[in-house]
Amino acid sequence: MNGRDEAGWPAPAKLNLFLHILGRRADGFHTLQTVFQFLDFGDTLHFRVGEGRRVRLLTSVAGVAEEDNLVVRAARALQEAAGCDRGAEIRIEKRLPAGGGLGGGSSDAATTLVALDRLWGLDLGTERLAELALDLGADVPVFVRGTAAWAEGVGETLTPVDLPEPWYLVVAPPGSVSTAAVFGDPELTRDCPPITIDDFLRGAGHNVCESVVCRRYPAVAAALTRSRGYGEARMTGTGGCIFVAFERRADAQAAQEGLAADWRAFVARGRNRSPLQERLQAQAG
Repeated sequence: MNGRDEAGWPAPAKLNLFLHILGRRADGFHTLQTVFQFLDFGDTLHFRVGEGRRVRLLTSVAGVAEEDNLVVRAARALQEAAGCDRGAEIRIEKRLPAGGGLGGGSSDAATTLVALDRLWGLDLGTERLAELALDLGADVPVFVRGTAAWAEGVGETLTPVDLPEPWYLVVAPPGSVSTAAVFGDPELTRDCPPITIDDFLRGAGHNVCESVVCRRYPAVAAALTRSRGYGEARMTGTGGCIFVAFERRADAQAAQEGLAADWRAFVARGRNRSPLQERLQAQAG
């Protein structure tokens, strides 16, 4: 590759502020309601672009072949959609835990689509990128669009929402939670009655996956119990990360210091506008 190395494309974490499952479609996918909000914390991707269609991932992921990685699949999908004959070397600074419910792999894929669309000079636009993103995973489009959102369907039907932006303490228990195992568990609640955005804003909503994950992963149950000593603790997505909201950063940091030393934890600000979109805007300006 002979192109310039582009540094610092953020791939932010997300939180599911609640998660209800309304049913199961004939194709096996679950219909749901949830709210996505971003964090000002996540992975960072670096790209070196050049001529030729070779896409190479310089950061290995344990248990995932390079061609199966969502980042590589995203780059190849973009090449095919645009008829692009350029390539890229991609390096990931990985901060988000796998199987934590923070959307790390999906966010990395979305950042790849958005960044290479810009770096390859394609200008496909947000709508087309979101279409490509949906083929990669149900929660990839929200990262492409970059706005906190109420989500329905399988997670792809998005309505922007304006939310408070608190400081979050995020706790990552050891281990990786299998989303497939959680969605396949026979005890998972799949018949939640629909709620509205106004219902959520008035305090309705919980995560139906919590009980299943806590039964299957004792470390998550322990982290959830301990975190409830600091406020209303919830699990994000299919787990296993736990989050608690605070008005002040100092209070979140104080809670972090009180956790068990063997639990990884960090403090981050909730964001209604993704750091990836802020990066795009700064570059355009």
